[in-house]
Amino acid sequence: MRLWLNGAERELPDGASLADALATLDLPAAGVAVAVDDDVVPRAGWAGYPLRDGVRVEVLTAVQGG
Repeated sequence: MRLWLNGAERELPDGASLADALATLDLPAAGVAVAVDDDVVPRAGWAGYPLRDGVRVEVLTAVQGG
């Protein structure tokens, strides 16, 4: 399946979960928020969240500063 991950087109196997997609990124252990097609998905739901062809996944990380 093809999807958009932070604006870049990616290809993942059919049946991939949101956690599978996120595993392709070098993410920090904390301070990460994820939205699929503009709907926020809580961290507890990442492993069981099935993806479908054409979805848009946006990953935001918190940064410290002023």
